[in-house]
Amino acid sequence: MKTIFITGASTGLGKAVAKLFAARGWKVVATMRKPENEKELTLIDNITLLPLDVTNVAQIKETTQKAIAAGNIDVVFNNAGYGLLGPLESTTDEQLVRQLNTNILGVIRVTQAFIPYFRERQQGLFISTTSIGGLITFPFSSVYHATKWALEGWSESMAFELKKIGVGIKTVSPGGIKTDFLSRSADMSSHPAYEKWLTHMFAGINEDHFTPAEQIAEVVYEAATDGADKLRYVAGEDAKTFYAQRLQLGDEGFRKQMEQTLLGN
Repeated sequence: MKTIFITGASTGLGKAVAKLFAARGWKVVATMRKPENEKELTLIDNITLLPLDVTNVAQIKETTQKAIAAGNIDVVFNNAGYGLLGPLESTTDEQLVRQLNTNILGVIRVTQAFIPYFRERQQGLFISTTSIGGLITFPFSSVYHATKWALEGWSESMAFELKKIGVGIKTVSPGGIKTDFLSRSADMSSHPAYEKWLTHMFAGINEDHFTPAEQIAEVVYEAATDGADKLRYVAGEDAKTFYAQRLQLGDEGFRKQMEQTLLGN
């Protein structure tokens, strides 16, 4: 029986992945900041909950060591993250640091903690939730995009060195996921100078059109089990459409189209 270690498993995609892998016979180590609050995953026999705040360096080391001591880990799914939205001008330094610590440094540090274990076994796989926002950009999301584009570049570079020790790394780049992302997993800054464009952009967003988390979880499962030497998995019809448009129109053409569509005049 294989085992997957998941960060950010309390809600949304992380929880959907935990439930899917458990249902397909995997052992799951589901980590979250407050496992004592989790009511659903505790009822599933092959899921173990552990505490993990990916911004806490000491806890990363402690929790990864506990997970490894409990049994073999085959896949590490770096999923913890959230979106910081709004104008950079009104973003506080506290918001900036928290976004970078969670979305990029958290992934790097969790990965770094598992590399010696995978290297000694000469096998293992890292999968990270990036975003279509790591391949294209939207207005008023600059710091979020900075972390997701960083994850994509970091993963591509890591693929070279990890392959030499028998270890894989992949990214799953979803579009909109039908969870409470905008209300729960998003942090918003605002500024009156940009209000009309923010209002225009968010008026066009309808989370009902997003992809269910369970469908994105299937892509994570594919990445974990297909054995393919492949780095990126674009997930969700909206993400595939946006990425295809970017490749077709080119960087500048796509950027101008997005500006007109999302911000108007």
